[in-house]
Amino acid sequence: MVSTAYPDTPEEETEMSPSTTRASRLRQLRGDDGMSTVEYAIGTIAAAAFAAVLYAVVSGDSIVTALTELVQRALSVTF
Repeated sequence: MVSTAYPDTPEEETEMSPSTTRASRLRQLRGDDGMSTVEYAIGTIAAAAFAAVLYAVVSGDSIVTALTELVQRALSVTF
């Protein structure tokens, strides 16, 4: 039976396909313990920054004025 987990012994490694073996070696060399926590933190900071910029743009006078004019034009259309 061929396992997709990390090979524990050289015999298990020879049973695995070359691409699986290469991938498992890369995972072992990369050493990304704790990396997901950093990725979540950076993603959260980026999302908060994007939300702040979006809020500043949408709450600005020019956007509110443009949306108000758009709604007024849409309501005043005659058929």
